[in-house]
Amino acid sequence: MIMANHFSVASWRSLLAAVLVAALAACASGPDQLKPADLGANPGLLGVRTVWNNKIAPLDFPLQVKVDGSAVTLAGADGVVQSFDAHSGASIWRAEVGAPISAGVGSDGLFAAVVTRANELVVLEAGQVLWRARLTAQVFTAPLVAGERVFVLAADRGVAAFDARSGRKLWQQQRPGEALVLRQAGILMPIGNTLVAGLAGHLVGMNPLNGNVVWDAPLATPRGTNDIERLVDLVGGVSRQGNEVCARAFQSTVACVDTLRGSVIWKRAAVGTVGLHGDASQVVGVESDGTLLAWRRSNGEPVWTAQQLRYRKLSAPLVLGRSVVVGDATGLVHFLSRTDGTPLTRLSTDGSAIAVTPVVAADTLVVVTRNGGVYGFRPE
Repeated sequence: MIMANHFSVASWRSLLAAVLVAALAACASGPDQLKPADLGANPGLLGVRTVWNNKIAPLDFPLQVKVDGSAVTLAGADGVVQSFDAHSGASIWRAEVGAPISAGVGSDGLFAAVVTRANELVVLEAGQVLWRARLTAQVFTAPLVAGERVFVLAADRGVAAFDARSGRKLWQQQRPGEALVLRQAGILMPIGNTLVAGLAGHLVGMNPLNGNVVWDAPLATPRGTNDIERLVDLVGGVSRQGNEVCARAFQSTVACVDTLRGSVIWKRAAVGTVGLHGDASQVVGVESDGTLLAWRRSNGEPVWTAQQLRYRKLSAPLVLGRSVVVGDATGLVHFLSRTDGTPLTRLSTDGSAIAVTPVVAADTLVVVTRNGGVYGFRPE
């Protein structure tokens, strides 16, 4: 392998995975699928207005926006990490980590954490760099900051924990690596006293004190005979209600897991590449062609399907009040009915793709574009 001299194992896997995503998208589309249907007039059934907008550096990594109360923390590819007040859009603090970023942002409201392309974990406090730690593999998932610890999920399936104050490594657990991994955010979250991570096609519960596996729930298994066909990974963005977590396995399944028992409640075939969201009654996802699907949370039965946004390269959805919010590749933000997926209204941004799953901070919907536009929307 000639290119092995120029890429680390994780880099080479990530490059192939990026190629795989492009290839799958090409295979899933025909000539007519490059032309989404005309949206028609804006239905304007929901009053939403822009209340502020800001700017960060353009994004070329899988940014995850972190919300803590009314504070929204995010970062650009240039290594600048910023926290904004969601009410006004005003800057709370701004810091430079000195290198381009590959994963972030994690925060608990006190500490914030990112990982650079040089595989360095950087932890900040009140906008000041507190410590740095060298990692052994690339990272595409935002670090998790919880319980005065910083947890990192690496592309080689390794999970590590650090003391948030001192940077001392507390433990590291290594899972057998797969031939390929996705160059996008995975799952790393706390549920009660359990650290929950997406490892290959499994949702795994771990003891946060030592990394020992408490339970292991398989959501998808490898298929095919070569590395590309056998790729299976869980993608970031889940729908959580109490101890129940619903997640997507890349181009394979959607499933819900009881995290107290570590058991799969239900599983459905689904062909999508971005995460899920939902509420107490249903789970909503976006298929690879832009079809929106809603499943009944209790048993996975289909509730509704919406196809009017097909081929618009949608972000992961956000269920917000009576709406489902998604962004598209042209910078439009679409509000659909949570009941049946019919259009309610749409808003414009800067014309570049909505690069991050929309989030809610206090009473404000925050949307980030590929060109670095940060927009705050609020009901009229």
